[in-house]
Amino acid sequence: MWLFMAVLSSLFAGLTAILAKCGIRKTDSDVATAVRTVVVLAFSWIMVFVVGSAGTITQIEPRSLLFLVLSGMATGMSWICYFKALSMADINKVVPVDKSSMILTVLLAIVIFQETNHWAVKLVGVALIGVGVFLMIEKKDTTDTEAKKGWFIYAALSAVFAALTSILAKVGISGVESNLGTAIRTCVVLVMAWIIVFARRKQSQVKEIDHRELLFINLSGLATGASWLCYYYAIQHGVVSVVVPIDKLSIIVTIAFSYVVFGEKLKKKSAVGLGLMVAGTLLMTILA
Repeated sequence: MWLFMAVLSSLFAGLTAILAKCGIRKTDSDVATAVRTVVVLAFSWIMVFVVGSAGTITQIEPRSLLFLVLSGMATGMSWICYFKALSMADINKVVPVDKSSMILTVLLAIVIFQETNHWAVKLVGVALIGVGVFLMIEKKDTTDTEAKKGWFIYAALSAVFAALTSILAKVGISGVESNLGTAIRTCVVLVMAWIIVFARRKQSQVKEIDHRELLFINLSGLATGASWLCYYYAIQHGVVSVVVPIDKLSIIVTIAFSYVVFGEKLKKKSAVGLGLMVAGTLLMTILA
């Protein structure tokens, strides 16, 4: 069941990037992140009440709550960096860098959670993924403006915070119903997102969001909510070093839609890189 949920998480995550990109063509990335987080929060708490886990919130241990909050903070930072990068560069450039978070996550899971079964094969899988990511990272275009050259830094920071998110969530969600854990984390992300908006004095831009882009931002939020619910169920019941790579296969969905929607084509080197990433992921998935 957890493998199936990991696959669903990957599908929804792939749609998230495309829908978000459609929603931030004119809209500021910080504002879009804050608005879509409201949608994710509503979706998360609806699921909490549907499964009837709201009453268990008082039973959460302080240690679990602390790590859920820390995970939420890491997620918030990852989102802010990720959508900033998306607003500055093509999806095919940003997504591979962001997905490299799986390398750090798998290594941390092996060390921290002692997920050492077939560790040698896992390292081979990580190596394939790493080479794949390197091949998919295209050099900056010489025509890029100075303002757009910082996308790589934001994408890299997104990857680091995303890796921390998974590790912290694994600890925090222990003994907590996965839907409830997701909802609590989302509360933290919401607070962080809106603090950024008000700190940068962008709150007035909320009223100016194009209606079409607002639709895509909301749809992106729904896709994110669905992805999170599936992902943290898989994290709670499955093996982190296997779940994370499966989730990161969302890159296939994202790149396929980026070609259809935005006409972003892969170069031969990038296609080889994508193939290596898929091969490395499947290698670790077979171990499950």
